[in-house]
Amino acid sequence: MGERRLQGIAASEGIAIGPTFRYKPAELAVPERPQGPPQLEWDRFVASVERVRAQLADLAAQVEARSDPKTADIFRAQSAMVQDPMLHEAVRTRIEAGSPVEAAVIEASGELAGMLERMQDAMFSERSRDVTDVGRQLLHALGGMAEDPSARPQVPSIIVASDLAPSDTARLDPDLVLGLCTAAGGQTSHTAILARTLGLPAVVGLGEAALQAIGDGTPVALNGFDGRVIIHPSRNSRRLLEGVQQRSSARRSAALAGAKEAACTLQGRRIRVGANIGDLDSAGQVLELGGEEVGLLRTEFLYLDRSQPPSEDEQVEIYRSILELLEGRPVVVRTLDLGGDKPPSYLEFPQELNPFLGWRGVRIYREHETLLLSQLRAVLKAAAGHRVSVMYPMLTTLAELAHANELLERARSGLAEQGVPHATEMPVGIMLETPAACLLAGEFALQVDFFSLGTNDLTQYTLAVDRNNPLVAPLYQPLNPAVLRLVAQSIEAAHAHGKWVGMCGELASSPLAIPILVGLGLDEFSMVPRAIPEAKWLIRQLGDEPTRALARAALRCADEQQVEELAAEFSRGLG
Repeated sequence: MGERRLQGIAASEGIAIGPTFRYKPAELAVPERPQGPPQLEWDRFVASVERVRAQLADLAAQVEARSDPKTADIFRAQSAMVQDPMLHEAVRTRIEAGSPVEAAVIEASGELAGMLERMQDAMFSERSRDVTDVGRQLLHALGGMAEDPSARPQVPSIIVASDLAPSDTARLDPDLVLGLCTAAGGQTSHTAILARTLGLPAVVGLGEAALQAIGDGTPVALNGFDGRVIIHPSRNSRRLLEGVQQRSSARRSAALAGAKEAACTLQGRRIRVGANIGDLDSAGQVLELGGEEVGLLRTEFLYLDRSQPPSEDEQVEIYRSILELLEGRPVVVRTLDLGGDKPPSYLEFPQELNPFLGWRGVRIYREHETLLLSQLRAVLKAAAGHRVSVMYPMLTTLAELAHANELLERARSGLAEQGVPHATEMPVGIMLETPAACLLAGEFALQVDFFSLGTNDLTQYTLAVDRNNPLVAPLYQPLNPAVLRLVAQSIEAAHAHGKWVGMCGELASSPLAIPILVGLGLDEFSMVPRAIPEAKWLIRQLGDEPTRALARAALRCADEQQVEELAAEFSRGLG
């Protein structure tokens, strides 16, 4: 039987070759029984909530012990959901109306999940799946779903599913799972996050139609580096992919051994390699994995999943803790990037048909000046004695920059008048994540100290592709020449005015992209901490003139495939 190739979203690096196991979650079914006394039904629900809460706490502890404290927050969030007063009230109402507790749980969780799904954005869609998963776990705890032994693989297999709930993924036996392959999901979905934590190769977002081509027990080769899935792989395809995996393992070992060394090209050009972080836990990984700085400190973690914004003192304490942990390394703090897929519960955000093209990032600052002033005051106070820069997200106009700078000056002058210690000088930069900002880079460069290219959003805005939508996943192409030309133009405009340019999007850690970006003159790469050692290793293999020639050739390409072929050929030449 001939090969068939499918394209999905690369979610977790690695190669998996083996038979498939089609995973199907047990159906939610109401047992045929009359309702007992309402109080007894309610007591059974309360007991099931406590059992599920304990199970989720255990799962969080297991995941945290494996490697990543942040990933355990998925299960802590589910624990909060299982105790949510809205869910409890919906269950109680149905019990009082005459439903058995199992039916009440199915209906209540289904209603809440449907409400979240109708909001039609990536974050709420993920939370909808969390609610469904919580409902299934409650039904298990009530005895309404028997565990089916055939629902788990008996031999090492690639798990194929429409979607995988967090609890399903975390409970998989790692000795029997070679990789994960799902119809739904994106790079930030729970399946993707957990796969990376568990060290499992994963491809997501294949779409239901493509998934139907993969039967149970079908030989498959899964490439978590580029998102490709090969059904009935040939002997030659297997050999090539096994070679990819072997080279990747060897490179990883060499990279970890030299993680603390500087990243310099063969001619001695120094390139900074830093980390994207979002909390104190991830800051600790920066030191461990050789990060020289923090190119992006996301601050949204302080504002989401809570009923009111953080106080100024709370912010100062957390920022200062992160800065002190980083032992003097430079840190770029990105101001609030709310909206889009991150609307906080305590602010009124309009329901938008496309929130990623709506009220988000710097656009909310004028209406919520008090919120931003509090953050800027906290950053200025925490930055005293540290090397801190501030960066604004999602700008498209010079007027937006002027307003944000006005708020920064108001925060600074207010602290000075009060005699409060603070950073008197703090470099200011902006994210280049819209085509408009890139095209105006020369004008922006007159007003700022640096740029950081946010290529995740820049790619989807340039190509008009929602990167979490499996229907258009193959069109999300960070190496598309249109994206690269905007990157090149931005770097050239910044350097013409003596300003440096970093990149904090996922492209910054791509082995295919790094040589091109070095050739384009990128000054700083910022990425998830675990990617730092390999990025530094790769930069140390690069020559200045060969990468410049590669970059010039890439900019002349007509499509992403040509760019990838050029980059792959260049990589093979590195040995």
